[in-house]
Amino acid sequence: MRILSKLLPASKRMLVNSSIGIVVLLTFASVMLFYATQNEIVFTENEKDRTIHTHADTVEELLEEVGIKVGVHDALSHELNAEIADGMKIEYKKANKVVVTIDGKEEEYFTVEDTVKDFLNGLNLSVSEHDDVSHQLEEVITDGLTLSITKAYQVMINDGGNEASVWATGGSVNDLLKSNDIQLSAFDKVNPALDQTVSKDTIISIVRVEKKNEEVTDSIAFKTETREDSSLAKGKEQVIAAGEDGTVVKTYEVIYENGEEVNRELVTEEVTKESKNRIVAIGTKEQQNLVTLSDSSGKEFTMTASAFTSDCSGCSGYTATGIDLKANPNIKVIAVDPSIIPLGTKVWVEGYGEAIAGDTGSNISGMRIDIHVPTKADAYKWGVRKVKVKILD
Repeated sequence: MRILSKLLPASKRMLVNSSIGIVVLLTFASVMLFYATQNEIVFTENEKDRTIHTHADTVEELLEEVGIKVGVHDALSHELNAEIADGMKIEYKKANKVVVTIDGKEEEYFTVEDTVKDFLNGLNLSVSEHDDVSHQLEEVITDGLTLSITKAYQVMINDGGNEASVWATGGSVNDLLKSNDIQLSAFDKVNPALDQTVSKDTIISIVRVEKKNEEVTDSIAFKTETREDSSLAKGKEQVIAAGEDGTVVKTYEVIYENGEEVNRELVTEEVTKESKNRIVAIGTKEQQNLVTLSDSSGKEFTMTASAFTSDCSGCSGYTATGIDLKANPNIKVIAVDPSIIPLGTKVWVEGYGEAIAGDTGSNISGMRIDIHVPTKADAYKWGVRKVKVKILD
């Protein structure tokens, strides 16, 4: 400009300066007009707002200005051919890719939803509280998210005869029992095995096994011991001791399955009371027919008579001829020496009456008899006396 001013006359220099001023003014005016004619737009991209001044006529032209190409799954608040207006608010959200695996089947989706819950609702896919979901429902969706869902199913458990359905999404039998707070003892039986994987068709059976030690008191049967007795007629028997059962305490290990006994095994046994043998005297004395019924009928003897009773400790109650004195306490029976009065002979005893010679005794020998009375008091009352004995037959 300094060079030009030196070369041009003053009048021309003024003309040039005026021209430059006009150009500058026009340029400024054009710039001002450019900005004044722009539309102010609020553009929201992925939920972030910014203000844009644009001369774009349509939404599509605006997106080209900001370098955004709308994908088929993206969300746009307006149509691409919508006209731009001042104060307009345009929202754009880029879709995120989500890979969903449901029960092992994989599908690929694109979504503009914000959370996992909204995404699933958008697919009309309900998730129950029993389903196994890899992410929290409130978690924010990000591009490339891999979402895994295992749908829950019901499994039948028969626990000791009590049936119940529980929810499962796989895992082992042991995991399922633990998650349902089902405790097992060391002896319980489980089918399938605890390490087996649970499926929709699985039926779990638990047999509750219980082991107990039980005590049982049993009797020990007495044995019969025989002894030869030379004072007893041959072929006759006399019970000397009635015999007494003993007792034994047996301890068993008993196994119950679901409350039912399935096995019993003897572990120990302890004799708490010894048994006492039954002792029977067997007569060996040969009969001496010194007196026969035909010879002795009507014959009288003067004999020493004592008394006995079956009402005593250790008394069997049976006579040498098998008469049950305890069952017949009032029966008239005398003990005799068979060599004097044969067994089975009917007799009359002074002060006692008619009786049968039905018993013997180790102390009854010769001219001595023993009469049977019901009680000990009767025996004491009788004492020992001399009596007449008459053979009746």
